[in-house]
Amino acid sequence: MTAETATPTPPRKALPETVPLTADDIRAALRDGVADFRARPVMSAFFGAFYAVFGIALVWVLLSLGKVWMVIPAIIGFPLVAPFAAAGLYEMSRRLKAHESFGWSDILTVMARQRQREMGWMAFVTLFIFWVWFYQFRTVLVIVLQDASFSDLDGFLATVFFTPEGWLFLAIGTCVGALLSAALFTVTVIAMPMLLDREIDFISAMLTSIQVVRENPVVMLGWAAIITVTMVLSLIPAFLGLIVTLPILGHTTWHLYQRAVRPPEAPATTP
Repeated sequence: MTAETATPTPPRKALPETVPLTADDIRAALRDGVADFRARPVMSAFFGAFYAVFGIALVWVLLSLGKVWMVIPAIIGFPLVAPFAAAGLYEMSRRLKAHESFGWSDILTVMARQRQREMGWMAFVTLFIFWVWFYQFRTVLVIVLQDASFSDLDGFLATVFFTPEGWLFLAIGTCVGALLSAALFTVTVIAMPMLLDREIDFISAMLTSIQVVRENPVVMLGWAAIITVTMVLSLIPAFLGLIVTLPILGHTTWHLYQRAVRPPEAPATTP
């Protein structure tokens, strides 16, 4: 094939333009997130309640099936899928900011349509990392606690928290879990709301999310810490704290995305 007849490579689409973030942006996004929750408290709490009930049901099923060892990774890893579960909250914030009226059918219909868009691929990425989390937990469990025996949750917790082998298991699991959580946070924190807001492929959305985290490491680390502490505290009262905290975090994430990525119609800044 000659150079004249060769098919030209299509130009790569430029990623959306990102904007530097500061701690003030997190505070402002939190204020806006709380305002969105207060504007539609029942609808927002519905998503938090659904997530909490699902978490309770998941733990109950594992205990009923005798899968005691899976309870801890399920509780710890459960927040990993929160960004995808917050899709309805992103849509609510989008409509509130645009001053659009909406009801239950509007939000639920938009969520149902996401499976036909690129967000379905992001769900696959999220669930894949969730599966890796379970797999590594089981692998470390077998290697470190191979001689331990436990038939119920109390015995399992006693082994994990009150034996040297259990402490080693917790240390390794915490390090691996932190790496997986950091990876998932980096590729989804901006990508999830962006996929709902724009017609963009999930690879570009993930690259944009990575770029935002790379350009604002301290700010985004702070936001990740806020999410982690809030989610952990929300899980303590039998997942019920999620009824309030998950919606606020979801709404806040939307507003942080709006501050981190320049709108398509906005002119680019001149250096």
